[in-house]
Amino acid sequence: MLTFLSFPFFLMWAFAPDPTFEAQEIDSDISIGYGLAVGDVDGDGKGDILLADKKQIVWYRNGDWKKQLIIENLTESDNVCIAARDLDGDGKVEIAVGAQWNPGETSDTAKSGAVFFLIPPDDHHPNWEAKPLHHEPTTHRMRWIKNGGKSYLIVVPLHGRGNANGEGAGVKVIAYEYPKKPADDWTHTVIDESMHLTHNLDVVGNDRSEFVLLGGKEGVKSMANADGTWKQAQVFLPENMGVGELRLGKSSGETGFLATIEPMHGTTLAVYEGLDEKLQARGPERKVLHSQLKDGHALAVADFLGLGFDQIAVGWRLPNDAGELGVKLFVPKNGSFSEFEEYWIDQNGMACEDLQAADLDDDGKPELIASGRASKNVKIYWNKN
Repeated sequence: MLTFLSFPFFLMWAFAPDPTFEAQEIDSDISIGYGLAVGDVDGDGKGDILLADKKQIVWYRNGDWKKQLIIENLTESDNVCIAARDLDGDGKVEIAVGAQWNPGETSDTAKSGAVFFLIPPDDHHPNWEAKPLHHEPTTHRMRWIKNGGKSYLIVVPLHGRGNANGEGAGVKVIAYEYPKKPADDWTHTVIDESMHLTHNLDVVGNDRSEFVLLGGKEGVKSMANADGTWKQAQVFLPENMGVGELRLGKSSGETGFLATIEPMHGTTLAVYEGLDEKLQARGPERKVLHSQLKDGHALAVADFLGLGFDQIAVGWRLPNDAGELGVKLFVPKNGSFSEFEEYWIDQNGMACEDLQAADLDDDGKPELIASGRASKNVKIYWNKN
């Protein structure tokens, strides 16, 4: 029997208090807040918050949360995404960004899409330098992954080249291999072009064998590098409604779950339980947790409450029929979403564009970090559970 501190789980659940998160607004004057990342920028051993805003790439220093400019006005159109991770083990994150956001232009690479690696300043160069990389139109999302002793930047456009209304050529998902000298030329490989209207991706696995889960019009696909060759596989979903956001989580026992927002910019938070380590479902079932999102745009999955299995945080950015927007937490009972509870983390104070989960104060409990589009703010929700 699953027990915690020698009490049966159902008794612990019955007497557990509601989740407690303490909100701290660290910026109330952003433009859009397209994308968030968390990582150590200054090498002090603490996780900082990075933001891709409309025209600026900034970071907030852990502790005083002072806003620091990295670079601005990269392209004529907006910045749209950011990836930050320590790849070389020096204690500081490497940063890549996507810009020239122009989703209506799917053909012209001069007018739509841009990818940059940001080279940090040193004693001789006081400003960050933006190194342009190859790109496709409608650059939209990016993440760093590690696989086979190498690091890659995975970049995903919204549309395939020349697409209209999600029809036509497939999206070119591109892997850029991180070179020994980042200022040198980067090699890149198209690792898939079978999906349309892709919206977001998740990185799963461990540091030696991470792989990508990509959500889009056709559902979910996995992409992994095996001995130098990129291989793809469709993740079976019993019902394909199209996937906008997705995160892989840990259930109780030996299985996991896939949390999704369906469809792109959708109304529905769904979960697929019973996934094994190969993402094959054991009697899969689509469980709808919430169907009243409006422009659902953000997911974060972690064990916020210390239950031994993950919970789901979801954010949406427009008022729904009840006039509500914000961030909610969904907690499974007995390690399964066959029964669950839902709680507000932020009711009407966050028009949520992006969400991240990270332990910012090293107490072993992950915080939530959110950026707001219409609310024009960045908040930390400190985990007080």
